Amino acid sequence: MAENVKELKNALREKYKLCRRNISPRKKKELDEAICGEIISLSCFRLSDTVLAYYPIGSEIDVIPVALEALKKGKKVAFPLCDTETCTMTYKYVNDLSELVSGSYSIHEPLPSAPDFSGGENVLCLVPALAFDKDGFRLGYGKGYYDRFLKSFRGTSLGAVYHELLTDTLPRGYHDIAADVLVTERGSMITNAGKEKLRG
Repeated sequence: MAENVKELKNALREKYKLCRRNISPRKKKELDEAICGEIISLSCFRLSDTVLAYYPIGSEIDVIPVALEALKKGKKVAFPLCDTETCTMTYKYVNDLSELVSGSYSIHEPLPSAPDFSGGENVLCLVPALAFDKDGFRLGYGKGYYDRFLKSFRGTSLGAVYHELLTDTLPRGYHDIAADVLVTERGSMITNAGKEKLRG
């Protein structure tokens, strides 16, 4: 069964990579700006004291404006530092994006010497993906970095996704973790995982 899920995910990765690459640069900029504006308007951003961001690569949604707005508002901002041997990541605080350097997978990362993210109650984690389904489950690149991190994360996880790449359901494995909130250029929605967290 696990192998079947893996095969299904691999086939879908190619489909969604192609979909994302087919978005023109002009349209992508427009969509990214709309998504960032939506994120910044949400209470989970406004009430957060820390934002865990990501640095986009390739055709990923550019959420850097959200990180810049968080810094402007005096929030703490952290970016992931990847350990390619264990496929885990540690978030580290930055005061300015100039502190990021090209690292694993050519992604801009904090220096290993940067201060570690220390947790907290009002933390928003921005989660990239190739696609999301309406339950908040994601199709990533297959390495499991985010699922490992989100397993013990107690803040709010937010999946940023183009509406075109939001689907009814995706194949999911035992270790897959759903995002609490999904944001597209058309608006936002709280997933069942997010509702469960609010009840808890």
